[in-house]
Amino acid sequence: MKSLLVTGGAGFIGSNFVRYVVTHHPDVHVTVLDKLTYAGNKDNLEGLPADSVSLVVGDITDGELVDRLVKKSDAVVHYAAESHNDNSLIDPFPFVQTNLVGTYVLIDACRTHDVRYHHISTDEVYGDLPLREDLPGKGAGPGEKFTAETPYNPSSPYSSTKAGSDLLVKAWVRSFGLRATLSNCSNNYGPYQHIEKFIPRQITNILSGKRPKLYGDGKNVRDWIHTDDHSSAVWDILISGRIGETFLIGADGEMSNKDVLEHILELMGQPKDAYDHVKDRPGHDLRYAIDATKLYDELNWQPRYTNFREGLADTIKWYTENWSWWEAKKEAVEAKYAKSRQ
Repeated sequence: MKSLLVTGGAGFIGSNFVRYVVTHHPDVHVTVLDKLTYAGNKDNLEGLPADSVSLVVGDITDGELVDRLVKKSDAVVHYAAESHNDNSLIDPFPFVQTNLVGTYVLIDACRTHDVRYHHISTDEVYGDLPLREDLPGKGAGPGEKFTAETPYNPSSPYSSTKAGSDLLVKAWVRSFGLRATLSNCSNNYGPYQHIEKFIPRQITNILSGKRPKLYGDGKNVRDWIHTDDHSSAVWDILISGRIGETFLIGADGEMSNKDVLEHILELMGQPKDAYDHVKDRPGHDLRYAIDATKLYDELNWQPRYTNFREGLADTIKWYTENWSWWEAKKEAVEAKYAKSRQ
């Protein structure tokens, strides 16, 4: 592989994948296609060598542009998505356009030019699971973690459009011979994540002297994985994954939102109860949990960040040392949250 097209490569997870490729596979040229919405940021690619990474500002629903870029690529990794649940509840239309129409445009171009395609999705397409008290839930029985065979049961405009995009890819594999793989990943954390998201919002609240907020009772559980581990898994699937297969990416990182926030407070030298509860959001999924056995067994993949608290400490350090990356956005993000709670 010499030429890789990464959609959404200026976003949080996409830019970390681009950095992973440049670091570990410097012979691959990466073209980033990104619309640079509020979630995309040129600064996320700062410092990468110009001869290894090219940024094209554009929309994945632009068929002519996508066709031109795909035609010149050996493979496509599709990260671009509208991905914030709260935003999808306020205005679902951008989610339909980007997640459904954009995916169609990409896979049709890959079909036309017979280009390898990897589709990035989320565990949220499966809905949620019953809460467990015995976290992290290793050794859980059937139905207690998501697998590639778990029926889809999305609960928000965001997760339903991602579910629809997954099904489009699977249909193109079966009907048109698209050379594609899919991955559904648990919740990512790490550097360059937009501060509207749970972990960076709490970190930047504390850094800014604002009291953190927690939806409901905070018992909702997410399965956390460091974005660098997600990147390495995606590369392994792209290179070695069987065509047509779905791989779930996770690192046994189940933890309640309440526990995550209390870890952040402790690591930042604050009392662990120094936060406020606010009204829960509509349709808030109870628990996500990934069974990544297939990824471990078939591709011999292993996560590097197996200690969540250590990964969290590294993430706190990054936001503490990079105020200039997030500070200008903070006031607008908090104003938007305040308005949504009215």
